[in-house]
Amino acid sequence: MNFFWILWIFDALIALVAVYFFIVGLSDGSVSSFNIKLWLGLLAVLAIILGGSYWLYTHEKLVFAKRLLYLLAIPGFLYLLFLLFILIARPRWN
Repeated sequence: MNFFWILWIFDALIALVAVYFFIVGLSDGSVSSFNIKLWLGLLAVLAIILGGSYWLYTHEKLVFAKRLLYLLAIPGFLYLLFLLFILIARPRWN
């Protein structure tokens, strides 16, 4: 059960980053009528993953809830590893 909450919190942090970039994009004008549908779709998918996994958890379908959380956690974890590698290795980009 604790692993579910670790995954859920990790996914919630990823969703918070997306919401932050959405709000910043609204304030600087990079989120406009041209790409608002993409942003709303992205935020809806994040809400479905977080809300759906919690709903599955409350209805005692823990395996399906974890699988739903893995859809976002695995790419997020791989990106986090990439960023850590870049910070530690300090590669030359030229």
